[in-house]
Parts: sequence; structure tokens; C-alpha cells
Amino acid sequence: MIPRPPRSSEPTVAEADAWADVLVRRQLLHAVVLTPTGQWLVQYRPDGPVRVLASPAGVLALAATIQQHTRSTRPESR
Repeated sequence: MIPRPPRSSEPTVAEADAWADVLVRRQLLHAVVLTPTGQWLVQYRPDGPVRVLASPAGVLALAATIQQHTRSTRPESR
């Protein structure tokens, strides 16, 4: 895999919100909620514990981890 260049700016709330929406719609997460304090509450399953992420960067890091895991566990289609 080709490494990506480092980001030139911090992730925004809008970017994190977009990723959260995709992860929930694709049923990779049960819920992702932005709190008034700027923290993000993440729940993998309806009956699972709630994880707290401190910032939009945490949401993007989680999305990257999920994406990497999804790609590494699916069978090759080539």
C-alpha cells in the first residue's frame, strides 16, 4: 500500500460528521453522536458500551481503522 502524505490541516467537524454518517449507514457502527462539548460518542452495537472520542481527528482515525480492517478481511476480487 502506498502511504498517504500527512494532512496539511486538522480534520473538521463536517468531515468527521460525513464519515460518521457513512459508517452508520453501512452498518459498520450502530451510532455516532457529536456532543455539545465537541466529543463524539461511538457505539458499535445497540447493546454495546459507548466509546468517547475527543475530537474529529478521533472519528477519522476510527474510520481509517475500520476501512483498513474491512479491506484486509475481504477476499481479493482481482
